[in-house]
Amino acid sequence: MAYIGRSVIAVLVSGILMAGVSGCKKEGPMERGGKEIDRAAEKAGDKIERAGDKLKESVK
Repeated sequence: MAYIGRSVIAVLVSGILMAGVSGCKKEGPMERGGKEIDRAAEKAGDKIERAGDKLKESVK
């Protein structure tokens, strides 16, 4: 019986520690939205850069 009690305590302590650590790393909706905007801006910049390169090549 003592073994079961220790196991339960170990599981509870592990769960509490994991919840505490994961709580610090959760992103809110604003952070996710900001990251999506950053990705979209980066993709747009890459496409504009490629278009500029193609334009330079066609002018040559």
